[in-house]
Amino acid sequence: MTYILDPMPQAIAPQSLARLCAFETVLLGHFLYRGMLDPAIRPVAAAPRVVGTAVTLTLPGFDSTLLHHAAGMLRQGDVLVIDRCGDHKAACLGGGVAMAIRNSGAAAVVIDGCHTDTEELAALGLPVFSRGASAQTTRLTGQGGALNRPVSVGGVPVLAGDAILADGLGVVSLHAVELPEILAQAEALQALTDTTIAGVARGERIGDLSGASEMVARLTAPAG
Repeated sequence: MTYILDPMPQAIAPQSLARLCAFETVLLGHFLYRGMLDPAIRPVAAAPRVVGTAVTLTLPGFDSTLLHHAAGMLRQGDVLVIDRCGDHKAACLGGGVAMAIRNSGAAAVVIDGCHTDTEELAALGLPVFSRGASAQTTRLTGQGGALNRPVSVGGVPVLAGDAILADGLGVVSLHAVELPEILAQAEALQALTDTTIAGVARGERIGDLSGASEMVARLTAPAG
């Protein structure tokens, strides 16, 4: 029965988070191969687009002891990312703990597992992303857990200090060292997308605008 507490991560620079917040998760989904969480992890209620710095938490089995402790350590703009170690039955987050997390100024909670008290969470206004609701709950069992160690959430490796982007379509986790390159790719793709949509609005063919028609022509075998 051991709890491992690593230091709180360095926060992502506000200017980088502001740039990241300009994009929908689906835009990044056009070019990322790693970072998009399982789409089964969904917003509990309608939520605004959220960005923040990942604080990671491992909660095994029925134990939410470390979650209660971590709620008092969260900072403005943190996103608490919870690895439930494969448990998709017991809810680790309900209205009371969510209120404490909201009071810390944290931006959101992402759970690879269940929540409870859906209506209370919606009323609190704290964006929560989970696999669904459950009446079964965790409790203070002293089984152990870890704070700010690497986790696997929604099939994605998440490190403390990663940049998190979440919206109505899902959640993305980006390693901090890769964020500048990803932001540059996203900005270039957004510009291209805007140009393409403007062309389609004018009545142009999307295959011509995207290059798809030229590719098909190049790769089509000659007749006969």
